[in-house]
Amino acid sequence: MVLHSTCTTFAKNISYKRMKIAIIGYGKMGHIIEQIALQRGHSIVSTIDINNQDDFLSDAFHSADVAIEFTSPSTAFDNFQRCFAAGVPVVSGTTGWTSRLEEIKRQCEEEGKTFFYASNFSIGVNIFFAVNRYLAKLMNSFQAYDADLTEIHHIHKLDAPSGTAITLAEGILDEIDRKKTWRLKHEGEINTSDELIINAIREDEVSGIHEVRYDSAVDLITIRHEAKSRVGFALGAVLAAEFTAGKKGFLQMKDFILISN
Repeated sequence: MVLHSTCTTFAKNISYKRMKIAIIGYGKMGHIIEQIALQRGHSIVSTIDINNQDDFLSDAFHSADVAIEFTSPSTAFDNFQRCFAAGVPVVSGTTGWTSRLEEIKRQCEEEGKTFFYASNFSIGVNIFFAVNRYLAKLMNSFQAYDADLTEIHHIHKLDAPSGTAITLAEGILDEIDRKKTWRLKHEGEINTSDELIINAIREDEVSGIHEVRYDSAVDLITIRHEAKSRVGFALGAVLAAEFTAGKKGFLQMKDFILISN
């Protein structure tokens, strides 16, 4: 009931066509994506995990209108290449691989591939990104405040900091002149004033908490986003998959949210 209500509330005004969807990465997130996709009238034609990699070559996978990929940093890029070879557009929420993002963008531009990437597909998080940038722009004039970031995720998340934290950090660096780079916090290291420190914590089964702080001698300003479950991420990924229909090129949440609004 909660899952159905969430899908209806966030997506009731978005039109879409029924699609054949392949899911790459069939863990907790993959199962939630499957539930949401089926509720929205799509069909799941292929589910690929570590034990059935040969299915990338199957007729079922090749019939997919789009593949939704949530795996690991070490396997993501190869998964994208297998999708491209099969002529299947990709929606990916895997983080930790983006040192090769320019290669994907080149393939989209030169070879006509379709790739939708987001460090976080949650609609709420993408609103949070916008608020973060706006606040950073305001804080650029107030040098008494030092900025830092904390992100908390479940113990199974392999990359640190999270892709969401990096996106938040990049938004701050774009707006605050006194911060030149971000760095993951390590105990015992001395921080310099031009570094934006990210504290990455892994504990229990936390779905995702991100907090940006501006600390001064007299007060503290914070903005925070806390995911209650993985449903928001999964729903956003399915909506992004619907958005890819008939499109070519490299796509992002800002493209989707702009059109949807």
